[in-house]
Amino acid sequence: MNLKEELYNQCLVFIDNRLITVQNTMQEIQESLLSETKSSAGDKHETGRAMLQLEREKAGNQLAEINKTKANLVKINIETTSQKIHLGSIVYTTQANYFIAISAGILTVKNEVFYAISPSTPIAQLLLSKTKGDKITFRTNNFSITKVI
Repeated sequence: MNLKEELYNQCLVFIDNRLITVQNTMQEIQESLLSETKSSAGDKHETGRAMLQLEREKAGNQLAEINKTKANLVKINIETTSQKIHLGSIVYTTQANYFIAISAGILTVKNEVFYAISPSTPIAQLLLSKTKGDKITFRTNNFSITKVI
C-alpha cells in the first residue's frame, strides 16, 4: 500500500468512527425519548423531552457535517499526482508534513507524522496551488515546501 492510500484509509477510518459515534448517540436519544414516561411533575417531563429534542437536533447537525466531510473525502483520487498542491496532495515542508483531505488530526505512517487538514483551513489555503521550493509564512513561521506527492 502506498503512502497516499494509507493516509486516505486512515482518514476514512477516522470519519467512519465519528459517524458510528454520532449514530449511537442518536439511537440513545431516540430510546430515551421513547422510554420517557409522563411523570406527575408534568413540567419536568416536558423539560426533559425538550432537552432530548435539542440533543437530537445537535446530533443530526453533526451527522450532516460528517456526511459532508465524507463526501469531500470520497472526491479525492489517490492515484493523481501533481506538482501543484491540491485536494489529496501530500506536502512535505521544513516545518511539518500535511495531507490535504479532511481535518483528522495527526496521522502516522511508517514513523512519519502527517497532519490531515481540510482544504478550508488557513494553512491549507496558503499551501494550495503552491509547488516544491515555494516559501510560506504562516503566522510568524517561515517555511519551505520540500516535496509534493
